[in-house]
Amino acid sequence: MAMQKMQVGIVLIVGIVGVAATVLAATLLTAYQQINNTGIVKAIGVGVYEDAGCTKNVTSINWGVLYPDTNASFTVYIKNEGNIPMTLNMTISNWNPTQAAQYITLNWNREDYVLGAKSVIQANLNLSVSPNIAEITNFQFDIIIIGIENA
Repeated sequence: MAMQKMQVGIVLIVGIVGVAATVLAATLLTAYQQINNTGIVKAIGVGVYEDAGCTKNVTSINWGVLYPDTNASFTVYIKNEGNIPMTLNMTISNWNPTQAAQYITLNWNREDYVLGAKSVIQANLNLSVSPNIAEITNFQFDIIIIGIENA
C-alpha cells in the first residue's frame, strides 16, 4: 500500500510539474516585443482642376465646334497632391477615330515642369486642328497627365 501511495504521489508531482511547465511555456509563447518605428512616406499624386482653389476636378473637356486650321485652348490647374516634388508630363491615348491623331494635336505649357509638393500651377492646353483634316466630324481621346517623382 505504501508503494501505491508513493506511485500516486509521484504521478501527482509529475502532473503538477507538467501543468507548471505548460503554463510557463504558454507564457513564453505569448510574449512579445514592441518596436517603435519612424520614417518618411513619399507620396506622389497629381490632381487636375478647373479652378485655382482645386475644388472641381476636370473629368472631361468639351472643345466645342472646331474647324480646319483652328486652335482652341482650355485652362486647368495642376496640383501636386503628394509630399515630394514631381516633374509633369502629358500623353494622349485612345484616339477615336484613330486617324484623328494625324490631324489634331494637343500640347501644353507645363511639359517637364517641376511642381513642388502640395503646389498648384496653372496649365494651358492647346488643341490644333490641321488645315488638311477631312472626313472626321467627331473625335475623342484621353489626356493623361503624369507626375514623376523628382528626387
